[in-house]
Amino acid sequence: MEYVDLYLVHWPMAIKPSKPHYPMKREDIMPMDLGGVWQAMEECHRLGLAKMIGVSNFTTTKLKELLAIAKIPPSVNQVQLNPSWQQQKLIEFCKDKGIHVTAYSPLGGQFRSKVLQSMVLDEIAQARGKSVAQISLRWIYEQGASMVVKSWKQERLKENAEIFDWELSDEDRWKISQMPQHKMATVTGLLCTDGVSSVDISEVDAVEM
Repeated sequence: MEYVDLYLVHWPMAIKPSKPHYPMKREDIMPMDLGGVWQAMEECHRLGLAKMIGVSNFTTTKLKELLAIAKIPPSVNQVQLNPSWQQQKLIEFCKDKGIHVTAYSPLGGQFRSKVLQSMVLDEIAQARGKSVAQISLRWIYEQGASMVVKSWKQERLKENAEIFDWELSDEDRWKISQMPQHKMATVTGLLCTDGVSSVDISEVDAVEM
């Protein structure tokens, strides 16, 4: 390819150069040179290698740090977002700064999904004649976010696209706003069980991103 439409910094953290491995050990984690990384991203944009540049898994704190040094602000922040992890503080911050939010894990992930197993969403889905997945995707859409949905099944692909000609009611939105929150993707979840590094990762593993 001569260029990509969108190029993202995956995590606001760094590991020592090595072959890909998982889980990471605590000594693999090192401070991230955010200024140097973003300068290289901006160069990719200036060279036409990336039409847009952005970030993923950035908290409001990390976004503020980035915006303070960026000549080209991030176009996108891709984060875990769904009714079981709603991230309202982050959404409002991104809207205010003109950063588009993209949701990954819009259905709560593949295993023990808090979204697909939600009684609240199931109740709304049955009342509306929709699937739980459609309720979740519609909620994300109403937050002004786009979403990354994975499916190889034609009927699921069709179902996922059928969320634009109806909307949730105020009562539906209120019920969803009261759902217990559960963060699935965490920095500590990427590490070995013998603990995390001495590097301060609290900003990238905050309660609310």
